[in-house]
Amino acid sequence: MRILVAEDEKDLNRVIVKELIKNHYSVDACYDGQEALDYIRCAEYDAIILDIMMPIMSGTEVVHALRKEKNPVPILFLTAKDSIEDRVAGLDIGADDYLVKPFAFDELLARIRAMIRRNSGNPDHCLTEANLKVDCNTRCVYRDNIEIELSNKEFAILEYLIRNKGIVLSRERIEQHVWNYDYEGGSNVVDVYIRYLRKKIDDAYEPKLIHTIRGSGYVLKVKD
Repeated sequence: MRILVAEDEKDLNRVIVKELIKNHYSVDACYDGQEALDYIRCAEYDAIILDIMMPIMSGTEVVHALRKEKNPVPILFLTAKDSIEDRVAGLDIGADDYLVKPFAFDELLARIRAMIRRNSGNPDHCLTEANLKVDCNTRCVYRDNIEIELSNKEFAILEYLIRNKGIVLSRERIEQHVWNYDYEGGSNVVDVYIRYLRKKIDDAYEPKLIHTIRGSGYVLKVKD
């Protein structure tokens, strides 16, 4: 899961990023509204944490621009503005949630998980395909009820595949979704991790679930 943090208080921005990384998210960070809009237009994010009062463009201006472009990315306003009128205005402009500073990180993380579930169209935190089960809250993976240990990146790719099961995802889309802008890796990194995943969740089990679509990418599904 990839998240953008747009917060102009640099110390708070760094603390939020550190906490999200600790919870296995891939994170980009920026400090003004225009930069946030540029980031969002160039990448696919699972959620945006957006301060309202930022330089150059406000958070509300960013949300207005995104919704005008029909971008449905889940957005959580993180702000010191705590009146009912402010909350109503933030939600009416197109934000999905609203959290007032100061806040508890456990609540922030829970709200992020809830937004991502709603946006995926699956209200359950457990995703399944055939005899594969992925618990997105506990980050546990089971095949035939046998728990399988995955690295953080392996889990991130598997979660992305199963949230989009039946949809062919290109290597570029997977890489963009799982790694942030700071990543400097090899061009075949997705292929390497797909091999790791297949060895762990497919080789010893039936049916096979991760399939290569030549020239296009990968898809997770039960083959017809």
